[in-house]
Amino acid sequence: MPSRLPLFPLDLVLFPGELLPLHIFEPRYRQLLADARLGDGRFGITAARVPRAGSLGTIAWIRGTDTLPDGRSNIVVLGERRFEVRGLLPEDAPYLVAAVEEFGDAPDSAPLPEERHELEAVAGRLRRALAILSDAGEELPPWQAEPEAFSFQAAALLEADPDARAPLLDARQTRDRVRSLIALLPARLPGVESRAEVHVRARSNGQGHHGHDIVTG
Repeated sequence: MPSRLPLFPLDLVLFPGELLPLHIFEPRYRQLLADARLGDGRFGITAARVPRAGSLGTIAWIRGTDTLPDGRSNIVVLGERRFEVRGLLPEDAPYLVAAVEEFGDAPDSAPLPEERHELEAVAGRLRRALAILSDAGEELPPWQAEPEAFSFQAAALLEADPDARAPLLDARQTRDRVRSLIALLPARLPGVESRAEVHVRARSNGQGHHGHDIVTG
């Protein structure tokens, strides 16, 4: 059954399980934030600037808020379940509100064990290199055991290009998403690992190796 959800159209795709920082400055979205905090702390993010029936998005749950003196806010949201817009609601609000239907991947669509292993290997290399570039330290979270959650955890390593991310959000078969990522992620590895190597050398200032290994084989 469709449920009511305030919408925040953005030029990005948020995945389930992904953390996203946002800067809220427009008056209509300041109101959306205020209303969401009075409710369950949730709103919908869609990549479609003009959402309509059939547009897809992800429910965003507000995890932290820093309100600035001038009324702007910096927030962090966590992606939850995906949704499809069934229609816009004629509500007296400065932002869009829609009737949405939540959805997940089809049952029994998990990837083969060897496909998961292959994606873990390439995604593991990529996230180690990205962690070095962001000075995130040595500790990385374990891979999610549940196949759909794991596939989105790996998908979050992709750049923020909505054209690359949208088909992964739309996929209803976990194995299809995993196979797409096995095809997509290796092309990103050389550039990211190269930049990570440069970053390690710059931090060591030519005085030797400091802490990180970039495994490229």
